[in-house]
Amino acid sequence: MKTVLFVAIGVLAASGALAQELSLKVMGQPVGSGLIQQNKEQPFFENLADRTGLSVSVEYRPVDVTGIPDTDGLRVLKSGLFDIVSIRGPQVSRDEVSILGFDLIGLNTSYMAGKAHTEAFFDTVNARIQQNFNAKLLGVWPAGPQVVFCKPEIGGLSDLQGLKVRVGDQSAANFVSGLGATGVPMPFGEVQQSLARGVVECAITGPASANSAGWPEATNVVLPIALQLAINGYAINLDTWNGMSADQQSALQTSIETLVSDIWAYSEELFVDAMNCNTGQEPCELGTPYSLQSVVVTDADLAMVAAAVSEVSLPVWADQCNAVFPECEESWRATVGAKLGL
Repeated sequence: MKTVLFVAIGVLAASGALAQELSLKVMGQPVGSGLIQQNKEQPFFENLADRTGLSVSVEYRPVDVTGIPDTDGLRVLKSGLFDIVSIRGPQVSRDEVSILGFDLIGLNTSYMAGKAHTEAFFDTVNARIQQNFNAKLLGVWPAGPQVVFCKPEIGGLSDLQGLKVRVGDQSAANFVSGLGATGVPMPFGEVQQSLARGVVECAITGPASANSAGWPEATNVVLPIALQLAINGYAINLDTWNGMSADQQSALQTSIETLVSDIWAYSEELFVDAMNCNTGQEPCELGTPYSLQSVVVTDADLAMVAAAVSEVSLPVWADQCNAVFPECEESWRATVGAKLGL
């Protein structure tokens, strides 16, 4: 009887020790990407034990500190080098093109639309990431409406013709190409200097990220038309996930969902404040004040962006995605397309 008791105590002690041995390596957003990384993401992961109630230690490193290209987020997950990666959606789409279905040019012109469309396509992208990268998608969130910053003065989208424009993904590259511009893929950290040196004349990103990275120091105007929301997300290596207990999985998933919800609200707050800061308006409470000229968005520009989904971004993306995932367009039309009435 004593032997059985000692064995039972030993098993319980061992399982308790295993529950306390959760250790996670997290690769985050670039430091230079702005306040979402600084004020939401990094504090969350550095205080994950308090957030979840789990006995967990976290090593958090922004991607630009690791020396790993932000385009390699999914490959890093598959390799197991990091347990959780803060995925930069546009950047990693070269490895998993279905991710672009979250945020085609012209699809998410508001936060409300972005929430509806990402929720609709979430299961499809999650299945693809599990199948191809041994990782589980935990949640997605927006960096914020992607607008156009330019060094030369422009009066609207048509004035991008002949200019070199930094883009974040292939959907944006296809769109600016249709305007007669040249889309130039470029890591975020290189854009400010490239604008200053004339390597590119214009660049697309969110106002908050541009403010944090000092883009207004190298540009003169901003066209505040929302082309995309720059959807990012969190994913965890499946070996790590499957090695966790059900309670640990539940606590982590619930906590990540709370973080994601918080970022959706914070992103909208940052957008309004950053637009004020970039153009010298008040209140400017979270960023650095600059004096960019804000170009008036015309009905013609709005119509051009609205038409982009069916005329440019969807057809081109669907061909690319169907080539590697035959059910891609069908899945998108049955979920996101149904919400659009396509």
